[in-house]
Amino acid sequence: MASLFASQILQRALPRSIRSEVSLPRRQRYYPSPADWRDEILYFLLIDRFSDGQEANRPLLDRKNRPAARPPGHDGQNWRWDRWAESGAFRWQGGTLKGVESKLEYLKTLGISTIWLSPVFKQRGHLDTFHGYGIQHFLDVDPHFGTRKDLTELVAAAHQKGIRILLDIIFNHSGSNWNYPNGETTPAFKTFPERYDFGSWLDKTGQSTSKPINDIEEGIWPQELQDPDCYSRAGLGDLGSGSLDDPHAEHKRTDFFTLRDFDLDYDSVLSNLAECYKYWIALTDCDGFRIDTLKHVTFEHGRNFCGTIKEFAANIGKMNFLLVGEVAGGDFAQDRYLDVLGRNLDAALDIGNMRPTLQYVAKGLTPAHAYFAGFDPGDTEMGSHRNIGQRHVSILDDHDHVTGEKIRFSSNSASDQQIVAAVAIQLFTLGIPCIYYGTEQSFAGPELSERQFLPGYNGGDHADRYLREAMFGPLHPRRSGLAGLATDSGKEDLFLPGFGPFGTAGAHCFQTDFPTYQRIAALTALRKQFPVLRHGRQYLRAISNFDAPFRFAESGEIIAWSRILDDEEALCIVNAHGREIRGGNVIVDANLNPPGSEMTVKVNTYESANGTSATVAHPVDSHLPVKRLNDGTAFVEIRNVQPSEVLVLVNHP
Repeated sequence: MASLFASQILQRALPRSIRSEVSLPRRQRYYPSPADWRDEILYFLLIDRFSDGQEANRPLLDRKNRPAARPPGHDGQNWRWDRWAESGAFRWQGGTLKGVESKLEYLKTLGISTIWLSPVFKQRGHLDTFHGYGIQHFLDVDPHFGTRKDLTELVAAAHQKGIRILLDIIFNHSGSNWNYPNGETTPAFKTFPERYDFGSWLDKTGQSTSKPINDIEEGIWPQELQDPDCYSRAGLGDLGSGSLDDPHAEHKRTDFFTLRDFDLDYDSVLSNLAECYKYWIALTDCDGFRIDTLKHVTFEHGRNFCGTIKEFAANIGKMNFLLVGEVAGGDFAQDRYLDVLGRNLDAALDIGNMRPTLQYVAKGLTPAHAYFAGFDPGDTEMGSHRNIGQRHVSILDDHDHVTGEKIRFSSNSASDQQIVAAVAIQLFTLGIPCIYYGTEQSFAGPELSERQFLPGYNGGDHADRYLREAMFGPLHPRRSGLAGLATDSGKEDLFLPGFGPFGTAGAHCFQTDFPTYQRIAALTALRKQFPVLRHGRQYLRAISNFDAPFRFAESGEIIAWSRILDDEEALCIVNAHGREIRGGNVIVDANLNPPGSEMTVKVNTYESANGTSATVAHPVDSHLPVKRLNDGTAFVEIRNVQPSEVLVLVNHP
């Protein structure tokens, strides 16, 4: 149900001013925050690439016959990989907010409790910035996605199903809404305090205009952001250059390619941007923000922005409104921003070294200790915050991969279920797990034999396109620029194929009986059932094979760790080998498991996917006695875990 504020705002014309046309509410009833975000499971999706709600008009992709979903081009010629790749890099595919709403039950059944949406805000119509990070109007929804009313209805429908919504926001920069003098778009960087003169605003077609901004499609809105001095105007520099502690470092003043960096020290720029995002909280009833490019604002700007957002949210009843920062530059940078911003920033995304380490461990390429050492307070990279699970969001894949290869986890996997091993580590280790859309369908990109035809694959320009398949399988993308906003069927570009999954077009991948989906759903259900898996202390467990001494396992062996909460122990087992059966004797807590006790299997992903316990070792609800060595060491015997499968045992079922 829409709030009184939302009802009033949506009945009026789109605001042109955040200060004079919007009166924000206070002390009203909004959807409450969770007590602890560690209880949540996040799911990140790109709106344009997730769903258009029209999957009933398309077939489900036949994974065993992918060529059938590679139709000939508009010219009748054979399938063109270069055109498929062009479509993915440069075109809107057609996903909408209503499409996301149509998939709420799909996500709820998977076990998702919070959806993180890519930016919804209005982009420049003449560009194809489908990712949403180049804002032209900070108070409107991009028409490719729908309307402000569509967004409020999505949030309300999600709340009805017990699902929360995070919005992805940007306050470091705006879209490409003006040019430098002489029409330049990316002049060379100027160090502080130097800056370029302002050039000219752009009209709705992207052409320079000398007229005052009046058309809502021109320049930038709201009008508080129309002063040229709101922008650093420093040109294009190195996004990684300079110290984190230097407020005038190059990485804090440079434009993002053709996007435009804000000067957050000028007048009321920071407070006006904060007012814009308070408006979205009040309008939509959303539950948190993922903050883009947080590294590229100063500590003081970050602290002040996050603080005022936190206070506004608390005043309308959202006492634990989530603020998650994207801090590029590795684990040290994440730790530094978490420390300096303190309680104003809840968590950081683990997009640094921990993400590729998680991938290598789950594939059996790196010993488990390499990942679990990141939780050690003595670790010099991640720091002591990793002892506090609510301070980090675990990432396996995302839309950028700022660290590591520009390919999904499954791209070089031996089996579909390997991705489940990685997700299990996310779900059952300290932190807030975040699943990237398509993970549950084992998205892996085109087969190896086709990658030679793909421009920029895993490197070069627009390599991140291969992380961004359109899950709903459009037959064609939208036409470029303003033509793609047409309301008739002519909005489709018949020359290009849709950027569908696995190098296809015209077939969707919302398959609820797919084994990976079923395995992950079983794991998320267990996590919800047992608080120990969300809040317990964490211990990597030593393993013994063939009566050898207990030790931490090498690459490709089973990974074992315990979560302990009061007197409860949950033992998590992952076979990190993608092709071979593994097992071993695994240490458990001797005090929590006295002589004569046993542990009960509560999930076995092989059984979850295959629907039978007849031939599986350690079926669900089976019991394993806790055995002891002469020195009192307690252990359980784990045997014949299938490749990349997962077990969880508990001592208090």
